[in-house]
Amino acid sequence: MNCESQKVKGIIFSLLGGFFWGFSGVCGQYLFNFKNTNTEWLTSVRMLFAGIIMVIIALITQRENVKCILSDKRDRIVLVLFGVVGLMTCQYSFFASVAESNAATATILQYLGPALIMIYMCIRALRLPTPREFMAVILAMLGIFVLATHGDIHNLAISPLGLLLGFISAVTLALYTVMPVNIISRWGSVTVTGFGMLIAGVVFTIIVRAWKIPQNIDMPTLIATIAIVIFGTVIPFTLYLQGVSYIGAQKASVLVCIEPVSSTIMSAFWLKNKFTLMDILGFSLIIIT
Repeated sequence: MNCESQKVKGIIFSLLGGFFWGFSGVCGQYLFNFKNTNTEWLTSVRMLFAGIIMVIIALITQRENVKCILSDKRDRIVLVLFGVVGLMTCQYSFFASVAESNAATATILQYLGPALIMIYMCIRALRLPTPREFMAVILAMLGIFVLATHGDIHNLAISPLGLLLGFISAVTLALYTVMPVNIISRWGSVTVTGFGMLIAGVVFTIIVRAWKIPQNIDMPTLIATIAIVIFGTVIPFTLYLQGVSYIGAQKASVLVCIEPVSSTIMSAFWLKNKFTLMDILGFSLIIIT
């Protein structure tokens, strides 16, 4: 694959991954608001079944990669850290933030991640941010301030817990973007993401005892849950992390910022979420980042 073709694929994969993630957050809000779905149970089911599906795909399409990654001790350690510290923490904090606020706000808060990745890249390269990078961080911080306070420092427009969970999801988004870059380039995004998701799903299922199936599951709940697993997890994670391997973590994390745009539009039309001008201003500042 030539460099230009690889760049184009990386851009397309990152954009599609962001779009499907936006859809996932809106489905999660639908389940929390209208079906009283438990956050811990949904997070566990999402990771566990997505991990099983992706590992099966990897065994069919990349069997040799599966053998190699499992036989390398260092790669196994990275996989466990990627799964537990990155994926598990990010998935739970994101859905918990959705439950505390709404899909659009939680998604926007999570997209402080690219600014954090940029700061990490500057520290790693032992350099100061460029003027544009510095401005991006300022815009991100200003966006969070507007979103959280609506300009009134004496009152929060979002619950402190929702704000904290959103920030945690941003930190862990940055972690799981940077953490697996090297092993993805060697073994492929399906293999790495599949095992990372499976590890996260198993660990979280044990922690929250998610084998206790809720009694209020009906057909719409089942359909929305399946949509989150397939279209909101398996497909976007594979696309995004493959995009990272093609064009790098910093560029992919910026392109995937289409997620808050798609999430905001879908939540407004589907779930009838209403946003104030200050909300839109805060969203815009973070997206401009």
